[in-house]
Amino acid sequence: MNRTSTTARTETRGGRSNHAPRDHYQDVTDRIIAALEAGTPPWRRPWDPDKAGGPAMPRNAATGQRYRGINVLTLGMSPLAFSSGDPRWATYKQAEDRGWQVRKGERGTTGYFFKRLELRDESRPEDDADAVKRIPLLRAFTLFHASQIDGIPDYIPPTIAEAPWRAPEAAEIILANSGAVVRFGGDRAFYSPATDHIQMPPQSAFATAEGFCGTLLHEASHWTGHSSRLNRDLRNRFGSHDYSREELRAEIGQVMVCAELGIAVSDSDFSNNAAYVASWLERLRSDRKEIFRAAADAQRIADYLLAFHPDYANRQAGSPESVPLADDGDTANAPEPMPAAA
Repeated sequence: MNRTSTTARTETRGGRSNHAPRDHYQDVTDRIIAALEAGTPPWRRPWDPDKAGGPAMPRNAATGQRYRGINVLTLGMSPLAFSSGDPRWATYKQAEDRGWQVRKGERGTTGYFFKRLELRDESRPEDDADAVKRIPLLRAFTLFHASQIDGIPDYIPPTIAEAPWRAPEAAEIILANSGAVVRFGGDRAFYSPATDHIQMPPQSAFATAEGFCGTLLHEASHWTGHSSRLNRDLRNRFGSHDYSREELRAEIGQVMVCAELGIAVSDSDFSNNAAYVASWLERLRSDRKEIFRAAADAQRIADYLLAFHPDYANRQAGSPESVPLADDGDTANAPEPMPAAA
């Protein structure tokens, strides 16, 4: 059960409750920790390919915008994400404004958005760079899945003509356009920061085409961290905490890209290295904001790689779906009427 959920009745009263303010960072972190302790990293299977007719990123039913960053994980963890092939969510007000009705008694799922409050110190000169303090603020809002809403139109998945980046060759197109050096041979898949190249076993060594594409995109996720690209610190010894920190970002980034491309990735396509999970748990327990930073970095990875697909890039050009990522890595979509609403 989602501890941060609320009922449709509570939502109609302005989304407020009588509870004391929650620590949203800790709430999300606790849920991720519980999933990891249960042996199920939530980003590995946020979508059920068999029921959904292919992976699909969660999106807003009213605006069509995709949810991003931490919301991809939190919405994907909801059992409702597995109950049908419908990836749509909406706030109570969004549903009501469109003549839809959230069924009485339905429990909502919490979404998050991040903003910065700017406070000016009037005692300082206006041109003083330190006169303005920017305070990060994480806010929560309530979403309902399409299966909880009466009157909502049936969901029709996009066709290949409508979303050509979901064609089988999408991963190869992205890698070709990226200019990444990919070498084939051997029995290991890895990205080498020293030589700036991706090493892959031959495609015939993979049981499925999806497994090959998913692995290729995973290593491409690491490739984005080079200093000439997204500039993450890749000088990490295998098995170290910093190495597992980068692995966390690459895993989530891979899932985001594969979901957008319609590539089904199963849990068996990931390394189940117990040392990674133990390191992730240690990091999350000591820093309640780490999963938010990881999700934001993963979103940057996904955006960077997907931009190399011309059809995807052309569709996104000028789109209001892009929500800026915060400097400290916290990101989400805001409910109406916030800017960049989702």
